[in-house]
Amino acid sequence: MQLLKSNIDTNLSTSVKNREMYQDGVNTTPMVKLCSVTKIYPNDTQALIDVELEVKRGEFLFITGASGSGKSTLLKLLYREELPTQGYVLVDGCDVVDLRGDEVSLFRRQIGVVFQDYKLIPQRTVAENINIVLQAQGYTRKEIRRRLEPTLKLVGLFSKANKFPKHLSGGEQQRVSIARAIVSTPQLILADEPMGNLDPDNSWQIIQILQKLNSFGATVIITTHDENLVRRCNHRVLEVNNGRIKDQQ
Repeated sequence: MQLLKSNIDTNLSTSVKNREMYQDGVNTTPMVKLCSVTKIYPNDTQALIDVELEVKRGEFLFITGASGSGKSTLLKLLYREELPTQGYVLVDGCDVVDLRGDEVSLFRRQIGVVFQDYKLIPQRTVAENINIVLQAQGYTRKEIRRRLEPTLKLVGLFSKANKFPKHLSGGEQQRVSIARAIVSTPQLILADEPMGNLDPDNSWQIIQILQKLNSFGATVIITTHDENLVRRCNHRVLEVNNGRIKDQQ
């Protein structure tokens, strides 16, 4: 999987340039492809049944469905938190089932994941919560500083860099979570119910940030049960129902 050649540019006038950096040249390989994927948990729960899915590069995709329908399981397959019982999962041409040892951690570094519950470290500031991702990936201090400022500006938290999570609102904490997910400029961003704990205004702010990243060329996949929010956006929608998946538009 290829990394971007440059960090996110927060100036929207350069969005065309950023789109080219995200795509890194012409590549017709789907960003995500699932073929005949079934996932059955040890308690015999069928989370997904014979799923076929293809997500193009640069696509913005909503995945809807009731709680327990299989939405989160689908995302977990994409960042290899779970493995399919049968079928195969390709992410940027890489068969995730074949990954072993250090290959798994290297693979996950190239995907930005946003969770519903933020998963911030309470004892670390906003900046430290974001920097820890780059430190784990071996970036130099100079490169970390270079990436931090534009990322904080993109999510509207530059003035909160030295605040601790307890001093932030829920919406702000989720924006920190997004910043942490995108600071290494992944081509694929997965967001699992990122608006689940937020009010409508904060939810819309999160969607706008993710749409901005998509305009730069990132592939974005979001699970949500918020039908009103989905209707406000003109993006492809899939519904998961009892483990089966179908296109809504």
